[in-house]
Amino acid sequence: MPRVEAITPRTLAEQVYSRLDERVSIARERLGRPISFAEKILFNHLADPKGQDLSRGSAQAEMFPDRVAMQDATAQMAILQFMTSGLASVAVPATVHCDHLIQAQVDAKTDLANAESTNSEVYKFLASASARYGIGFWKPGSGIIHQVVLEQYSFPGGMIIGTDSHTPNAGGMGMVAIGVGGADAVDVLVGDPFGVRWPKLIGVKLTGSLKGWTSAKDVILKVAQILTVSGGTGAIVEYFGEGTSSISLTGKATICNMGAEIGATCSVFPYDDHSRSYLESVGRGDIAELAEAYYSNLRADAETESDPSSVFDQVIEIDLDTLEPHICGPHTPDLARPTSAIGAETERSEWPANLSYCLVGSCTNSSYEDISRAANVARQAVAKGLKVKSPLLVTPGSERVRATIERDGLLADLEALGATVLANACGPCIGQWKRSDISEGQSNSILNSYNRNFPKRNDGNPSTYSFIGSPETVVAYALAGTLDFNPLSDSLVNEAGDQVALDPPTGVELPPLGFENALAGFEAPPDNGSAISVEVSPTSERLQLLSPFDKWDGSDFLSLPVLLKAEGKCTTDHISPAGPWLRYRGHLENICQNLFIGAINAFTHEAGKGKCPVDGRTEAYPEIAKHCHDAGISWVVIGDSNYGEGSSREHAAMEPRFMGCKAVIVRSFARIHETNLKKQGVLPLTFADPSTYDLVGQDDRISVLGLSSLAPDKQIDCEITSPEGNVTAFKANHTLTAKQIEWFKAGSALNLIRLREAKD
Repeated sequence: MPRVEAITPRTLAEQVYSRLDERVSIARERLGRPISFAEKILFNHLADPKGQDLSRGSAQAEMFPDRVAMQDATAQMAILQFMTSGLASVAVPATVHCDHLIQAQVDAKTDLANAESTNSEVYKFLASASARYGIGFWKPGSGIIHQVVLEQYSFPGGMIIGTDSHTPNAGGMGMVAIGVGGADAVDVLVGDPFGVRWPKLIGVKLTGSLKGWTSAKDVILKVAQILTVSGGTGAIVEYFGEGTSSISLTGKATICNMGAEIGATCSVFPYDDHSRSYLESVGRGDIAELAEAYYSNLRADAETESDPSSVFDQVIEIDLDTLEPHICGPHTPDLARPTSAIGAETERSEWPANLSYCLVGSCTNSSYEDISRAANVARQAVAKGLKVKSPLLVTPGSERVRATIERDGLLADLEALGATVLANACGPCIGQWKRSDISEGQSNSILNSYNRNFPKRNDGNPSTYSFIGSPETVVAYALAGTLDFNPLSDSLVNEAGDQVALDPPTGVELPPLGFENALAGFEAPPDNGSAISVEVSPTSERLQLLSPFDKWDGSDFLSLPVLLKAEGKCTTDHISPAGPWLRYRGHLENICQNLFIGAINAFTHEAGKGKCPVDGRTEAYPEIAKHCHDAGISWVVIGDSNYGEGSSREHAAMEPRFMGCKAVIVRSFARIHETNLKKQGVLPLTFADPSTYDLVGQDDRISVLGLSSLAPDKQIDCEITSPEGNVTAFKANHTLTAKQIEWFKAGSALNLIRLREAKD
């Protein structure tokens, strides 16, 4: 019998659609009202659609996703965890995509060759493990995970989880696509259901149509401005209204992709003519043909649009006719304003106005349409005698897109303007950018079409001010060389000294001649991989087999030191940075050397350093954690609001766990990170009274009491003990379900899987 990867995308879609009408009927009967598109997909993938608790934002739901996608940086740890399960093959279709480990430095050809040499050990591990366990493997250079998933595997009404926070990109095709940590992926890979809180619903009604300089990117920048980086936490964002029909399929994917920046579980658009056209263009017309037969259930019920407040917890309305192009940043993806306001705000805030680099691409904005609009601006510039004043870098989203835009002359348009084309990979978007034009700590500004702009995110330099806009906006600003410019109204001086203005860009949604290279870079697993050896050298510095975490010993956590009290924003980039540290994503012990190096100490306001409870000296957090680990001292972390915002990387949970963290107590969590902590056996708690955060001192000790009676929805008693012996009691909340409490007791979710498989 062929393994699951041999199941074709059409067969998988047929399986999903075969139960869709019945499941939608169950949903209507249970809810007693018109239902949203997201609810239709959720009900169709529920383990128990008739009995599922439907309490939004609190009930734990179990679902069976259709497939799993993993990028190379996170796949290492996910596969290492899967290998400990004892299973011979994955239980659902899955793929690995090598896109994160390619460093941008010179150009596509050179950078890819360097990556293949530098990462040879890791690529061999991923390729052999994929073949061994029945996983499809996309080689380095084949493209960014989310673009490839959109091209090859997405289908309306499906459900996918991926070990990358921007997995929601596939929501543009009408999928519930959720970013998760590797342990969640392992659950699904072994055939278990995926657990997630039954989501709240946020409806975004779009009216009017996109025109001129305004693009899909500006829709999500506006939504992020409205909801902020935590406003979508625990919710699915569903777009509806006649305005959706003015947005291309890849434009919808851009919007869903950046939904991760508002903390949303995922985002989703209805199936429409753009979806069908895209599927046909990428050679998947058979999926479009299937979807047409289920058209009415691949979108919200019509009554939802006329009375959205009866369906959604919150409704936002955006008029695309009046929406202006936006630029967001620096340092956070929800600080947005129209291009007409960026110049004055830059001057007022004393940000560096000159742009040291402009960058187009990433998983968010590297489609054919994106590049065609950027190339249109480039063609205008050349025709009008303009040259770029800031270096311009371009990253195609996949080899398929790259080959197509080269064939159609779009790359030549950008190169004629002086652009450098990088490898089909994430590159500078995730810190894989080797800059030589600035020194550490040098203030400078960059503008890109990426999705995330935390300090140090793109180039490792804390003094780089990173701003985000659409691809066409980025090219326009590269011509100006400064943020003090508005392409809608300002003119530029060309080589002849004449004042010239840019016309609103136009683009092509889909290539008239179709896409090139359907499966370039793909390696399918053999029908039987049992003879394939997956080896990890015991002396490797990049890969390390995992040992189980110790189970809970049954005792309360008493008098634990505070290793870190984080001030303000503490993202996964602060907890476990990417960039050069991607090198150690498959070696838990070695990557712990980056633990908390970006976190801001609330007592000193300094990044990456604190007071060691072992020797009392000021040291880097990785050193402090090692001293505690070596001394057998467990510890806690205190955090602020939306702790763990950003990437899905489970290393930000595994590293603290490995080094002795017992609990993380914060004002609030980002969804994925809270789940990752639970999966690894760390107790994630929130202050019942958020002001308790302010009471924790540098030398205080924290106790977490009554753990033997830990139960769902039951508060936990905790204490702060000062060096003088003064005790302050406080209450902490948690969201642990009965199943998740078993993870905690077992030491990790993986420990339970391992025990079960051993018994079987």
